[in-house]
Amino acid sequence: MSRRAPAFVCQNCGAVFGRWQGKCDSCGAWNTIAEEAGSAPMSGGPGPGKPYRKGRFLVLHPLAGAADDGPRTPSGLAELDRVTGGGFVRGSVLLVGGDPGIGKSTLLIQAAAAVARAGHRAVYISGEEAVAQVRLRAERLGLAQAAVELAAETAVEDIIATLSEGATPRLVVVDSIQTMWTDGIESAPGTVSQVRGSAQLLIRYAKRSGAAVILVGHVTKDGQIAGPRVVEHMVDAVLSFEGEGGHLFRILRAVKNRFGPTDEIGVFEMTGGGLREVANPSALFLSERDLGAPGTAVFAGIEGTRPLLVEMQALVAPTILGTPRRAVVGWDHNRLAMVLAVLEAHCGVRLSGHDVYLNVAGGLRIQEPAADLAAAAALVSSLANAALPSDAVYFGEISLSGMVRPVAQAAARLKEAQKLGFARAFVPDTARGEAGDAGMTLIAVGPLVDMVTEIAPKGAVRPGTPGAGEE
Repeated sequence: MSRRAPAFVCQNCGAVFGRWQGKCDSCGAWNTIAEEAGSAPMSGGPGPGKPYRKGRFLVLHPLAGAADDGPRTPSGLAELDRVTGGGFVRGSVLLVGGDPGIGKSTLLIQAAAAVARAGHRAVYISGEEAVAQVRLRAERLGLAQAAVELAAETAVEDIIATLSEGATPRLVVVDSIQTMWTDGIESAPGTVSQVRGSAQLLIRYAKRSGAAVILVGHVTKDGQIAGPRVVEHMVDAVLSFEGEGGHLFRILRAVKNRFGPTDEIGVFEMTGGGLREVANPSALFLSERDLGAPGTAVFAGIEGTRPLLVEMQALVAPTILGTPRRAVVGWDHNRLAMVLAVLEAHCGVRLSGHDVYLNVAGGLRIQEPAADLAAAAALVSSLANAALPSDAVYFGEISLSGMVRPVAQAAARLKEAQKLGFARAFVPDTARGEAGDAGMTLIAVGPLVDMVTEIAPKGAVRPGTPGAGEE
């Protein structure tokens, strides 16, 4: 038997080293390298008495031809189907990540129960809980009568052998991949080698049998899925389940999807009976809006194909620190710094002596640059103590020259705003022709300074806020 050399593997990125070191050269993380025995033979060949395996010929198919994939399997949850692209594709593997306690297991047990109620075989494999614990959750959610097959096991070979008996499952949930282990790798469960090897065996089973497999993944303190990043490349889709602990709703976002869009989101609300789908997220995010309060602006955004209205809140206060503080929740910190620089350079709004806090209400994370105009309006409103119109929405991208640039899908944004009762919209100058029959009053904004001078004189500037609205 050939002697195997110990390998030192980074538990963050999966890089392999010949000796231990404190810092990983690949990802820069400290104290993440651990020894894993039996990773590779020391010799370059296959080992004594083991000749190289001769390869077999493969059948090469032409690119043209009819696809023989079967129809998708609906999950029974419209918001989950929206994110996956219409349901689970047969033979696909999905990786679902999220913070502890966010509701990953609740979401997947509800999806498994819906698939079972539709007459398909659904299997739920738990590596963290006993069968009795999973049953308790199902009873609390009112799913105890669903024909979901349960098992508490962590050995991948035993799981695959069990799944291969009888009819092929339409859906298999493995919770979680970090607890799985395989006999072919001599390391503890949860290590990079075990996670990668276990995922590879489950992916091979899914492609061979046609069952849709969902893997639950833990996340690190930075929000990244724990384990080697190669697992994210191996699976067909990576879904992120997001949400703040103080809020009841959750956001399911597709980070990667080979069979559907990657810019769609699904919105759920956590209730005592499990996760409830939210058909109109805009009404939810604006349900507790502070009407007439300075520093609040409604942003008309787009998430995938869905228009979404959300409130942006800003607080500008004089600072006693040498370096003013800039804090932002739910938006890009670099875009906030850019908007502040444009306001000071081109609009005369002096914020160098103020702390700036910006928050997207409800815990939603906004990624598109169209929120620049709403953020600028909220900042100026807070600084000048001037309340913005309660029936107005804002959207537009701010350039470094101080101009407001057009954004995509303006008509869909306006239609959603009009449906929720908004009568006015501050939009880029080029968006006036996209109003259609929305029935809203459009206020075109060319240079950003035009909107600033419209907001600032209406408020009584608080003491200690020099330069508000200055030209």
